[in-house]
Amino acid sequence: MEGKRSGSQQHCDLLRKIREFTRAIVEELSNGRSPTILIDRFRNYCTNPNANCCCSYDLSYGKEILTFRRESHVHRLDILLRVLLIVQQLLQESRHGSKRDIYYMHPCIFSEQSVVDQAINDICILMQCSRHNLNVVSVGNGLVMGWIRFLEGGRKFDCINCPNMAHPVPVQVEEVKDIVSVARFILIVEKESVFQRLANDQFCNANRCIVITGRGYPDIPTRRFLRLLIEKLCLPAYCLVDCDPYGFDILTTYRFGSLQMAYDAKYLRCPEVRWLGAFPSDSEKYCLPQQCLLPLTGKDKRKTESMLNRCYLQRDVPKWRSELELMLQRGVKFEIEALSVYSLSVLTKEYIPSKIKGGVHI
Repeated sequence: MEGKRSGSQQHCDLLRKIREFTRAIVEELSNGRSPTILIDRFRNYCTNPNANCCCSYDLSYGKEILTFRRESHVHRLDILLRVLLIVQQLLQESRHGSKRDIYYMHPCIFSEQSVVDQAINDICILMQCSRHNLNVVSVGNGLVMGWIRFLEGGRKFDCINCPNMAHPVPVQVEEVKDIVSVARFILIVEKESVFQRLANDQFCNANRCIVITGRGYPDIPTRRFLRLLIEKLCLPAYCLVDCDPYGFDILTTYRFGSLQMAYDAKYLRCPEVRWLGAFPSDSEKYCLPQQCLLPLTGKDKRKTESMLNRCYLQRDVPKWRSELELMLQRGVKFEIEALSVYSLSVLTKEYIPSKIKGGVHI
């Protein structure tokens, strides 16, 4: 009951903020003045690799000024107010909608999904809340399996009875409760193909763990669910990604958050996550044949060079940065599945268990 009361109170507070915000705009326009809207800007990193920056997850680094006087701002403000009206309706009716639902309410005006996404982020910053507080939900892509049982909105998810069966990650993470687990660790894998390999090899049975995948770049429910599990269960969390720039970027999204959602990074990031692999140095350690190593493309190299400039790498995880430099220096990449070149079971029977037991993670 307490959770329901606080959730209801939160909706009331948000609705009050929305009314005050729109009333202030109407009053300014009625008095012949052009309203000015200030939107805080956040970032979860800067490009000072010397690690002597002052980046903060809690403080904005500046403000963006939107005004009806500038023609280029008028359309953006129109979209923001239209999306705000839809959010108000969702809150008043205690309903949920996806970003895609909102787009299709005015497709001719919104023109593309990205402008709706920007409006939702702006509203979160203006209202000082997270996206799920607006009753705007993501379509979940994540999967979970292993030694865990929990309730979501009264519905029971019992993975323990069949630890190697995939279940969807809950979308409304705030409704997850009564989490029970006897797992020893959490393993995050980048791709569904690797997740299925672990399931086929009965990895959770053999290692008594929880396995999660975001099936590529993780969505918000997957990141929130992972953070909840780490906080509630106090388990070590390891991440396994492809040895390429995009795998590394996915790894940093789990640990440090994304730039697009930097305003909410303190609620989405999981600083406890450790990098299990695949490391560039693994190609020699595990004697991968040359055919498994792919040359970095020009785009790969530019992305890697850009990531090397992120301040948090040198400040918080200098060993990650060293491995990324090694990838660029060698000029090659490889997929996790390449480790199975000699045997399908190498990944589940040797590579992952030996790294966890031997502490070979950074």
